[in-house]
Amino acid sequence: MDEPVDLDLASLHPAVDDPALTSMNFLNEVAQHWPDAVSLAAGRPCEEFFDDDAPRRWLDRFRRHLVEELGQGPEQARRTLFQYGRTKGVVHQLVARNLAVDEGVHVDPEAVVVTVGCQEAMFLVLRALRADPRDVLLAVAPTYVGLTGAARLLDLPVRPVAGGPTGVDLADLRDQVRRARAEGLRPRACYVMPDFANPSGASVSLEDRRRLLDLAAEEELLLIEDNPYGLFPAGEQGRLPTLKALDTRRRVVYLGSFAKTVLPGARVGYVVADQRVAGRDGAVGLLADQLAKIKSMVTVNTSPLAQAIVGGALLEHDCSLVTANVRQRAAYGRNLRHLLAGLARRFPAPSPVRWNAPAGGFFAVVTVPFPVDDALLRRSAERYGVLWTPMAHFYDDGAPVNALRLSVSAVTPDQIDLGLDRLAALVADELTTSGSPSALVSRDAVR
Repeated sequence: MDEPVDLDLASLHPAVDDPALTSMNFLNEVAQHWPDAVSLAAGRPCEEFFDDDAPRRWLDRFRRHLVEELGQGPEQARRTLFQYGRTKGVVHQLVARNLAVDEGVHVDPEAVVVTVGCQEAMFLVLRALRADPRDVLLAVAPTYVGLTGAARLLDLPVRPVAGGPTGVDLADLRDQVRRARAEGLRPRACYVMPDFANPSGASVSLEDRRRLLDLAAEEELLLIEDNPYGLFPAGEQGRLPTLKALDTRRRVVYLGSFAKTVLPGARVGYVVADQRVAGRDGAVGLLADQLAKIKSMVTVNTSPLAQAIVGGALLEHDCSLVTANVRQRAAYGRNLRHLLAGLARRFPAPSPVRWNAPAGGFFAVVTVPFPVDDALLRRSAERYGVLWTPMAHFYDDGAPVNALRLSVSAVTPDQIDLGLDRLAALVADELTTSGSPSALVSRDAVR
């Protein structure tokens, strides 16, 4: 006998059945369903560099920092680590030092709110900005699905802005802002990932970063800059300054994460919100103060123990994550170059298969002449033993997308070769099935 039904899905918030939320769970769990498949899907950091002894070492280092550098007594230090903590966080000063050392960003530590991963930082910012049913968010497409899902939970419509190989189409951004206003809407901010974006891998040039900031000032628009991959250029070129480093008019709300650079299991991120907010009584504070009020009702505070682990890692490297991630940067750059060379061998011209060549980060996008969806991904996993991510998850219109995302962060070069061999076999069979000339896929290149 079937169990009785207690609730109808229609009686819950519409977002719980939204494709964006479904996508996040699907992408997080897909590898668990096919553990024997080569996964070119996960955007997780490389586990080769995990150190079982590091969390304890970092925790001890942060405890010494509390006592020796901040002057806390043993009881107070124990309370800082083990009790409920300050809503804005207990490593805010170290985060501010890290931003100064690595990014040339100089902010008041009080403008930093330490969050439960960067996902909470996104949610807090969007919750604060969504003040009226007319409010809309702009986001460079394709867009990280976590941003889209957070907006859905807050009933904040997301309007796409063209991205393309240059990272953001500034003319389209201006057009979208003005079109929204002409419709009586209030565009509050534009979400952008200027460095090696997820999922596209695209980056915004220095000139366009400056133009983007000028446009934001002219249109009185905030920019939400998300920067989880900026420390990982693939070559010897220097890193471009973040939007926040170039921001002289406080147009940028900056989102950061320690998942890729310290330890994903700690689940620690942060937001820099130094915008000045005038209260009803005329007093002026920081946007960070308002975000902290929201956070107190969402997670109360970020785990002090998790923060201490991150804080100890920062202290161990004089607050430079560039220094701490030298090996990781080399590995990710090697893997990305290996992937791009492997694609060129397996799909030589005049193959209809195309791909971009990101300058760093974890991801590349492959375009194929047939639809790419979850059904094809399941077939790829079951029959060919390789996982990847359908790009359709990163668009919001439900239209078919003939592209897939490949990730290089959690695999070895040998696994990349094996995964590309299997992907080439899948593509060849799909081209045959769809009537395209399968000979355009080079089977001779398959090892």
